[in-house]
Amino acid sequence: MSHKITMSLAIAAALSSALATVAVSPAQAGAKEKCFGVALKGQNDCAAGAGTTCAATSKVDYQGNAWKLVDQGSCVATQTPLGPGSLTAIKRPS
Repeated sequence: MSHKITMSLAIAAALSSALATVAVSPAQAGAKEKCFGVALKGQNDCAAGAGTTCAATSKVDYQGNAWKLVDQGSCVATQTPLGPGSLTAIKRPS
């Protein structure tokens, strides 16, 4: 029985270590900003407008009300075929 407990603890420790490596620290999270109008269809991080739920729900490329996290300060310099990214939702003609 103690072998099973030892093995379970080893597995739990390995998983915990792996998850800590993948986790984003607050400092790293602060280095990103929401950029509207730059995500390709189905590749947005969230906020894809009416009729959608969240991530990966944008209906078209560069949907103006869908955002993607980008490096801090790079959003408005990001160019798409429809224009630059925006820190706020973009009204695009339908």
